[in-house]
Amino acid sequence: MVLIATVFSGCASGDRAAGLTVKPAAKPVPLRDVWIDADTGHCVVRLSRVPGESQSLYFHQNEFTASGDKLVFENTDTRFNSQRTRDDRQFLTNRIYVCDFTTKKSKLLTDHGGKVILVMPQSRTVYHQRSNTLYSTHLDTRATKTLAQLPPRWRVAAINADETLGAGSFLEPDAAQIDVSGPKSSWFNEIFEAARPGGIFLVNLQTGATNVIHRGTNWFNHFQFSPTDPGLLQFCHEGPWHKLDRIWQIRTDGSGLRLMHARTVTNEIAGHEWWSHDGQTVWFDLQMPKGETFFIGGVDVKTGEEIRYELQRDWWSVHYNSSWDGKLFAGDGGDSGMVAHAPDGKWIYLFTPQADGKLKAERLVNMSKHDYDLEPNVQFTPDGKRIVFRANFDGSAQTYAVEVARADVRSLHKR
Repeated sequence: MVLIATVFSGCASGDRAAGLTVKPAAKPVPLRDVWIDADTGHCVVRLSRVPGESQSLYFHQNEFTASGDKLVFENTDTRFNSQRTRDDRQFLTNRIYVCDFTTKKSKLLTDHGGKVILVMPQSRTVYHQRSNTLYSTHLDTRATKTLAQLPPRWRVAAINADETLGAGSFLEPDAAQIDVSGPKSSWFNEIFEAARPGGIFLVNLQTGATNVIHRGTNWFNHFQFSPTDPGLLQFCHEGPWHKLDRIWQIRTDGSGLRLMHARTVTNEIAGHEWWSHDGQTVWFDLQMPKGETFFIGGVDVKTGEEIRYELQRDWWSVHYNSSWDGKLFAGDGGDSGMVAHAPDGKWIYLFTPQADGKLKAERLVNMSKHDYDLEPNVQFTPDGKRIVFRANFDGSAQTYAVEVARADVRSLHKR
């Protein structure tokens, strides 16, 4: 079965397609396809014009081909309007779609794909895991390969630059089972405090053989290979950030274990880390101390030298990201109940570094009607012209793109 839907048809002021509708308890809410944000002047387009709920990938999981002609997103009938049960989503999220920016259509890639790991931009391959089986699927031919059969409770979360290895975490068979079906607040600290035995493993993508390179009782998470060095893996110690040293790197032979940022003041936190696309810098959310002073922090992987861009409280974001050319940052904002307690922080932001070392902020999308239980997870398209994110401001979870340049009303109907 192949479902096809038209997307990215152009932006016109007040344009709302008939499209899909969701039916909450009160009344149906139309899902907008294309509009200009009245508060920012930027064009927003819904990419996921297919049945069900859809999410773009987590902010550090690449979802684009190198040319940017295609984008992968996940889709399901089961409501996953919150990341609070994301550990269970590999069983709920079965459909993987590919959005083609050239043909302006979305096409079903597989209806039993499981959880997407990432798209490798040059090979145009999406890696995904369903239950204990690791797969790869080519975005153009739709050919799927079975790569490995993994033991229970082993999860691949990253693929290295030359596509020879996958990496992820595992739990020992006797590690405690913890229910993660409820709100994140009900289980997040419990997993951290449980100190369950497990470790980090590699899987050979040619043979399916696995190899454990690090063991411990930490909660290992957030795996990201260097985009340029196939032998360098980044991961985190997950949990409440103020209780741990979070950002780590290790070589694939198990050597070179290294903490990437050490706190310098009491209650300092750093996390939600990501690689620059040239592999030279690791960026992260830095707060010195927690909830008081906010930065986009970075560390040079070779020299260890750090850089900081200070943010106003309202600019703080659940996740940040950087453009492929390294010239811009984006943020997905946050609600007043989050760590920054920002009074007016529900926006998609564009940040431009200035010559004086400060940031210029521009609001791109008004997120006031978005429920931040679903984290937007911004990603730049490879050409830097759009930012893709998730949102539920029209009721259901959908995948959107906002144009970085302000809309030119005179050219809207030519798009």
